[in-house]
This record gives sequence, structure tokens and C-alpha cells, in this order.
Amino acid sequence: MKNILVTGGAGFIGSDLINKLINNKNFQVTCLDNFDSFYDPAIKRKNISPFLTKPNFKLIEADIQDFEQLKEKLKKPFDLIIHLAAKAGVQPSLKDPKTYTEVNILGTQNLLELTRGLNCKKFIFASSSSVYGVNPNTPWREDEQNIMPISPYGATKASGELLGHVYSRLYGFQFISLRLFTVYGPRQRPDLAIHKFVKLISQGKPITIYGKGDTKRDYTYIDDLVSGFIAALDYSDSQYEIINLGNNKPIRIIKLIKEIEKSLGKKAITNILPERPGDVPITYADISKAEKLLNYKPDTSLSDGLHNFINWYKKAK
Repeated sequence: MKNILVTGGAGFIGSDLINKLINNKNFQVTCLDNFDSFYDPAIKRKNISPFLTKPNFKLIEADIQDFEQLKEKLKKPFDLIIHLAAKAGVQPSLKDPKTYTEVNILGTQNLLELTRGLNCKKFIFASSSSVYGVNPNTPWREDEQNIMPISPYGATKASGELLGHVYSRLYGFQFISLRLFTVYGPRQRPDLAIHKFVKLISQGKPITIYGKGDTKRDYTYIDDLVSGFIAALDYSDSQYEIINLGNNKPIRIIKLIKEIEKSLGKKAITNILPERPGDVPITYADISKAEKLLNYKPDTSLSDGLHNFINWYKKAK
């Protein structure tokens, strides 16, 4: 039996990952979450409600900022820690950079200290494409030297990777950083663009587009992303790795909206505003490393992914 701790496990990505993990009877899965009010905690509790009766699942409510609480509640040894818990989002981080630093950097260090103390051998860290900042060298490769985030959120994720390198080197456990690119699908957070667009277009309300709608995002479907995390569980060929998990197919915002219109059968009302600080013109993952090391092969088309999300949205509503 392999004991796995998933921090932030009640969120969008975490709950989908746990859903996959608990189907393996060789995994004992512990979900750590503080049910932060960034969005309605009831949504997160609903995400994990099907797991609560599973014999190989345990929920622990705790805050990653409270190291003493973590030590008290997480005494048993874990074979693997998957660290997803974080303050999320580029734009909110511009308004409250201090809190993002406290949660994402100090919280990550607390988890690394816990890994060290429990003699855990593997730590998988959810990083972000935001670490690349405004970088013309597309598609973005993990060995890119010009890592200059332009948001506090991106800076905290870059800091987490550096902390992971230090701890991995000093204390002898494996650290894998998975850089995620605009994840979407059923259970997506309500603050993210696809969720907001679908909701507002469905209600006949205007959606806001910043700039001219020419920005591009590498939209990654949740099932494809989870497959990358699952593959990373078995990767053991190096002590420290950074790996992109994207789709390698950037889509213009305008095209995304047209796809949503087509899936909903309804025209969008648009409100155009100037570009915002912190936003980048493109995210674009080079996934050749993930293909090589993890046999990662995202194969969900945007139209299929949106169709799945919209079906989920209608049922959830």
C-alpha cells in the first residue's frame, strides 16, 4: 500500500486527481485542504463528497501556513506528497501579493519541511506556465534561461521550484515540478475564463475581453493533465525535474469564444476593455520532455473538452 498526500485535494485539479488515485486499491489517499473562501467552499466539499465513504480515502482539514498544525495532523509517513494547495490566479495576486507570498512560498516550504521530517521520498509540485512571463521564445521549454514572471503568482511558483531544488539536493528526496498550462474541464473553478464565459453567455449577459482578443492560451483538458500527474508517480530517473504539462496548441481568445458559442448554440455579447497588467500575450508549452519522460500525450480536442465542460455545467446548475 502506497500512502499519498494530496494538498489542495478538494479543488478542481486535486479532486479529479484523487478520483483517479482512489480507483487504485494499492493507494491510500489523504486529502489536505483548508476550504479557503477564494471561491465557495461548498463547491469543494461537493467535489470530494463521493470519496468520503471510500476505505482508502481520508480528509484532513488544515492550513499549509500552520506548520505546527501540519505536524500534529500529519504524523504518519507518506510515500509521496503531491502539492497542489496554493492561492491561485494571476489577477488576484496583483491585489494581494503579500498573502500569495505567505501561502505559496512559506506554505510550500512547510510542506517541504514536512517531507524532510517524515522521510518521504518524493514530492510532486504543481507549478505554472506563469513562471515564463512575457517570453517570445515559444514554444516554452523547461530549460529556458529567461524565467522572468510578471505577476506575484508567477513569482511564487518560480520560488517554489527553487525551494524544491534546494530541499531535494540537501535532503535527498525527489522533487518534480509540473508546470501547468490553463487547465479546464468539468469542476473547473468558477473564476476561470471558460467557466465565466459559459455562464454569462448562457445567461445572455456580456463577457469581458481584454485587449483585442488576440491573446492565446494553451488550454489543457483536465483528463490529459491528470494522466501526466499519474505518470509522474512512477518517474524515478532523476532527483530533480521540471516538466511542462500543456496541450502544445495555443488558441486565440476569440476562437475560444466562437467554439463556446457553437457548443451553446448562443451568441456572445462582448465588452472590450484594455489589456491588464500581469496578463501575457501567449502561453505555449513545448511538451517534448513530458512525452519523453512521462509518455504524456494530450489528445482531447478543444471542441470535445468544451462539450464535456458544458454538459457538466448544465447538470451542475
